[in-house]
Amino acid sequence: METYTLITGATGGIGGEFCLQCAQKKENLFITGRSEEKLKALAEKLTAEFEGIKVKYYPCMVNEDADRAALFDYIDREGVKISKFINVAGVDTQLAFEKYTQEKLLFQTRVNFEAAVSLTRYVIDRRADGLKILIVSSMSAACPMPYFALYSATKAALVNFFSAMHVELKPLGINVTVLMPGGVPTRPDIIRDIEIQGLKGKWSSKPKDFVVKKALAGLDKNKRIVVPGLANKITYVATKIAPTKWSMAFVAKNWKGKEKDAFK
Repeated sequence: METYTLITGATGGIGGEFCLQCAQKKENLFITGRSEEKLKALAEKLTAEFEGIKVKYYPCMVNEDADRAALFDYIDREGVKISKFINVAGVDTQLAFEKYTQEKLLFQTRVNFEAAVSLTRYVIDRRADGLKILIVSSMSAACPMPYFALYSATKAALVNFFSAMHVELKPLGINVTVLMPGGVPTRPDIIRDIEIQGLKGKWSSKPKDFVVKKALAGLDKNKRIVVPGLANKITYVATKIAPTKWSMAFVAKNWKGKEKDAFK
């Protein structure tokens, strides 16, 4: 059976960069996302640019049980073994909790955490030898974030769960790495968020090519956590030392009243 790198959220900014850098390494790609049209266009672009690689695609709403099952039924029919799983799919909706509808609450929770865990379980049963798993979390996981609480909590859940998997799956020969990037300027709303934070946002943000390169290098070394950039490393350590109430007070002051919902 042929081996492929499976990438979720492949048509987004960070996901697309993972596709590009993995294609540069001559890896066959299996890409998924919400839009079949965008997946098809990306697959055609990658195969045209990188001679010799194969790119398969299948649209999937990763928050839906039936869609996840259908994705892996298709993978089975295609006779694919997965050598690398890169989970990028995520929802960064930012609202005060009282403004969430039940639908938005469940959507964000399922995409950010449930889907990553469920997809990983599917992947393990279809793995090639030496499977590598990379999960995209966020620096927002470093401490509880008032007014960005659901996002930071789901990203922290990824860190906790996949840190445990880093140990639990090691005897099976599986690498597990969690990526915790700061701001990555990929969409206009994210760029605005970085600009609003002033010097802090400028120092902590890193371009997507830098973030992805560091993530893949860390995965090859089987690092448990990768935090790209010196400023983010300092912030990560500081959140472990500073009292949580201080960190939350700082976050609340800076994030109160800010709202973002790119998944309307």
